[in-house]
Amino acid sequence: MNTTDRLKTSPKLSPLIQSLIDLVGSQALQRGTFRLASGREAHFYLDAKQVVLEAHGSMLVGRAILERLATLGAMPDAVGGLSMGADPVTSAVVTMAGVEGIPLKGFLIRKEAKGHGTQRFVEGPVQPGNRVVIVEDVITTGGSSLLAIDRSQEFGLIVERVITVIDRLAGAQQALAARGIPLESLVTIRDLGIEPDAS
Repeated sequence: MNTTDRLKTSPKLSPLIQSLIDLVGSQALQRGTFRLASGREAHFYLDAKQVVLEAHGSMLVGRAILERLATLGAMPDAVGGLSMGADPVTSAVVTMAGVEGIPLKGFLIRKEAKGHGTQRFVEGPVQPGNRVVIVEDVITTGGSSLLAIDRSQEFGLIVERVITVIDRLAGAQQALAARGIPLESLVTIRDLGIEPDAS
């Protein structure tokens, strides 16, 4: 049985996701009034960095995304996304892939092109033609993912899907579907007992 098959059949999937939901609920969820990257105002905030920038949370996120990728079929060549939200997620997935012996690369997408050196938007060991998955820490309307998809495609990458740690269920799935890109979510606000209209 190869590593991808082992991940696909792992009995840890449900407990892993439940552990991630518990950690997101205790570490990432904040109540109050917040302005989101989408410009919307919300009565709760989900700071996934509180989860993914901590050793146990990083391991859970990396492992959960690898397992999700394994259940979806062929492993992509690389994972990455828009800096800075996607950076620790990318790192977590690539690190866990290394532990599992999976040859997965990571890449970063700059919001602005570097003003010196290569002046590229896409950084990392990826090449045009690579099959990639965009990762996000938290997704709301999908605007950051759409920008990441555009920059990736301009570079010549083949974007297969988007995977987010947390989905606020605020239209991202529909926005990505309109571009033909499926969205996979590890945790949604419903998992935290919040309905989408309670933003």
